[in-house]
Amino acid sequence: MSLAIREAAETAAAETTDGSAAASEEALADAVERALAVLHHVDQVFSTWQPDSPVSRLRRGEIGLDAAPPEVAWVLELCRRARDASGGWFDPWGLPGGVDPTGLVKGWAAELALAELRGDAAAAMINAGGDIAVFGEPQPDQQWRVGIRDPLAADRLLTVVTLGGHDRAVATSGAYERGPHVLEPGTSEPAQGLLAATVVGPDLAFADALATGLLASGGKALARIAGLRGYSALVVEQDGSLRTTLGFPAVVEAAA
Repeated sequence: MSLAIREAAETAAAETTDGSAAASEEALADAVERALAVLHHVDQVFSTWQPDSPVSRLRRGEIGLDAAPPEVAWVLELCRRARDASGGWFDPWGLPGGVDPTGLVKGWAAELALAELRGDAAAAMINAGGDIAVFGEPQPDQQWRVGIRDPLAADRLLTVVTLGGHDRAVATSGAYERGPHVLEPGTSEPAQGLLAATVVGPDLAFADALATGLLASGGKALARIAGLRGYSALVVEQDGSLRTTLGFPAVVEAAA
């Protein structure tokens, strides 16, 4: 969790645009500072690596939920909803060491940070360790375009997705950068069956959680996501082949 939030802090609002020229540089700088402060606060509360964080203490049973900051209860409620939406494949309670909301909280934190930029920027993108949320248009009448890398080749894109309108977030889960960190719920075994899973939708917290659950399921949850209103997904099989749900927003000319 800590590394992911620090990565997000380094890139938060690195791509802001002010198409209307209404926002001053000073106002934008203040908004970026607020966004960074949000990310650092979330790390302090939810880090599973910092032994004194409220979530670490909760996992060890040293405090109850009522003694934790209120945002912990909010995030765990979102985790319950994401667990239900994923058919149980995203399950922060089914991991070794106690409840671990990392698979959702990174996207949730990025959404909070992005909200700090609204009103001061006409458009912005935040990249939280490869999970991306946007608002506005990068240029008038244009949509954001986000490349999805090939898990077998870091210098190659599988495809490019468009973000705009209802689709404002994209999250990818895979083992090709951080190793086999996603476990099957209820076990200590790394997820098997997929090289990567990508989910697109209106909310990065849920897209992040669903991508984690989809990878953990080995692709079994793809049909489940296909039935969720507003969300679509792509999976990369072990042989490199692709499967997508209907309506996955990829542009035709995928980059080579």
